[in-house]
Amino acid sequence: MRITGYRTLTTVQDWGRPVGDANGVYADGVVRVPIVVVETDAGISGVGLGPCVEIENVFAAIEGEDPRSVTALYDTMLRRTFKAGHTGAVFGTIGAIDTALWDIKAQAAGEPLWRLLGGRDRRVPAYASGLDIALDDAEFVAVYEAYAELGVRAAKIKGGLDVEHDAHRLALVRDVLAKGRRGARPSLMLDVNETWARKQAVRYVSELERTLDLTWVEEPVRRWDAEGHAVVGRGIRASVATGENLTGLEQHRALIAAGAVDIVQTAAVWGITHFLRVAALAHAHDLPVSPIGTTPAGLLHAATSVPNHLVSELQDLRPPVGVSVDVRVENGAFVLGDSPGLGVRVDEEAVAVSSHLLPDPLAGGAHIRPERAGRRLHAVETG
Repeated sequence: MRITGYRTLTTVQDWGRPVGDANGVYADGVVRVPIVVVETDAGISGVGLGPCVEIENVFAAIEGEDPRSVTALYDTMLRRTFKAGHTGAVFGTIGAIDTALWDIKAQAAGEPLWRLLGGRDRRVPAYASGLDIALDDAEFVAVYEAYAELGVRAAKIKGGLDVEHDAHRLALVRDVLAKGRRGARPSLMLDVNETWARKQAVRYVSELERTLDLTWVEEPVRRWDAEGHAVVGRGIRASVATGENLTGLEQHRALIAAGAVDIVQTAAVWGITHFLRVAALAHAHDLPVSPIGTTPAGLLHAATSVPNHLVSELQDLRPPVGVSVDVRVENGAFVLGDSPGLGVRVDEEAVAVSSHLLPDPLAGGAHIRPERAGRRLHAVETG
């Protein structure tokens, strides 16, 4: 079997409501989702969701190769782009192709990827993550009631701009997830997306912890600030979670070496091989891993095969337009299906029909850092 070509598509994730975080909001809830389809001469194609930046150069590293040599080809792509390939969208392009190659490998073997990777249990624990910062209280409660109906007992809200507002919202989601249940309290997490300075983070979380039990606070300071994460970790009771925006083991290594991270995260966009390597590094330091992403199918399969997976992020309850995924959510967990490969299928006609929904890539949103992030003296109005 040989790799012969690729196609790129762009669809949308239509949340049907505003979504965002402390950095910004997509007011109409429509977010671009790029897709890479890798083709082979055996008629098997693999799907990866992620960027397509410099894809001609990246693809040249693997064209004509056997797609089943996935991990070796991952390193080949990194070598091809070593000047810029360990960061940003180029690293994401490598991750998308890597995911597609794993999809091909498992399809060729006639097995779902979770089984090919050595997973034993197709169930992957989930936590709710509604990207909810722009919602009013009624909308906020309705969103988390939908997660609660699926048995989810843990939730991560977006915040970091107003401590009183965040305390109120965390109490709301706690009550929603606890309603009608007995036993352990729901797990609560706060994601501030790098919006604080070090001491600001300690003060803010300490105030929340006067009345709330937080499982973790996520990305409290800039992603690369190992010393800053360590300062925050020593100053609060909650665990520190970070890593979704780190690319390559060299970036994770600095935070782990500094004792600056308690929950090691990786994003679905960076690919399966990256996740497996980060998970092994974390496991060597007795740290759990937690995947991040809107449609993290590849990392869900991979999570079944690592001993230190903790919980995976459940964002939108629907896949992107024109995409179907062989996975369901029940009793608070993703349940992976038996479809060979990732179980991801793309209806290219449906994607083409939805092209009018594509937002302007230059429009504002959560991907643009505000000018005053980390330098705010007073609370910022949300909602």
